[in-house]
Amino acid sequence: MVRAAVVGLGWWGRHIVERLASRKSSNLNIVLAVEVSLDSAQDFSRKHKLELVGELTIATERSDIDAIILTTPHALHEEQVKLSAHAGKHVFCEKPLALTRVSAEQMVETCHNANVILGIGHERRFEPAMLAVKNLVDNGDLGTILHVEAAFSHNKLARLAVDDWRASPEHGPAVAFTGMGVHLTDSWIQMFGIPDSVFAHRAQRVTQIPTGDVVCVQARFKSGMTGFLSALMVTPFYMRYHVFGTKGWAQVIDSTHPDDPDHSAQLSVRTECEKCWSEDFANVDAVVANLECFADAVKGISEYPVSEEELVANVAVLEAISRSFESGRVERV
Repeated sequence: MVRAAVVGLGWWGRHIVERLASRKSSNLNIVLAVEVSLDSAQDFSRKHKLELVGELTIATERSDIDAIILTTPHALHEEQVKLSAHAGKHVFCEKPLALTRVSAEQMVETCHNANVILGIGHERRFEPAMLAVKNLVDNGDLGTILHVEAAFSHNKLARLAVDDWRASPEHGPAVAFTGMGVHLTDSWIQMFGIPDSVFAHRAQRVTQIPTGDVVCVQARFKSGMTGFLSALMVTPFYMRYHVFGTKGWAQVIDSTHPDDPDHSAQLSVRTECEKCWSEDFANVDAVVANLECFADAVKGISEYPVSEEELVANVAVLEAISRSFESGRVERV
């Protein structure tokens, strides 16, 4: 059993604790919480029988803690990952891992040299419908891949306060991208490799958030294939992933946000030699699946499925998108 400390008991930190508690994971047990706002976390910690402390160093100095789970503001990740790794703790970090390629490279190198696992909160890799699409791509069933379209939008953050850390340019170029779009580019990297260049737009339509509430990105890959994604933070939930090839296409549409216990996804496929067919996939708690894979890697049972190169690649894409927002031009990744 991997004993872990969760750092940050905001929305997502609490979600992770609750999901692990409901599934009673046999691999990972959160026993300690680190939260700077101690008063706000007392009741939650008591409910889940978590010891509560106010500083990360208290957790990293504990010999009974094997891993650190970071659900903290993005700009803090580098310092916290390095601190944890230097203390010999394995690290699971919420996305995005970092905001610049150099920062991500340094974090990956620090964990590699410390011989600790670095996990990342990209749960779409563990969703059955998305894995089915990857198999179709890898097996050549769709032929030469021409284009990919992806959309991930919801309004869970529509009322985000202007002074919330997520809204600050210090913690990312756009809330809609660091919150949703970054999952889509991770799926691109997993299936097709890193894009070669990107052209990105953001817009401020209805919120007062300085980095806007709408993101759209065009991409070109080294193979010559193209991609497009959109992420909006002020519209009801919508998630679609659509791959087009010379022999066919495959599309995944999700019914609800993946954090909903009733979540399901429908895969639709059409090839040259058959009519369109569909398959429904019931909910799998991808958050727990990701954390259990992380725990297996910590215990040496299996390799963690996100490579060091992929960890850096997605941050490099994020950084290029950020540059394109500012320059209004196509930017190399």
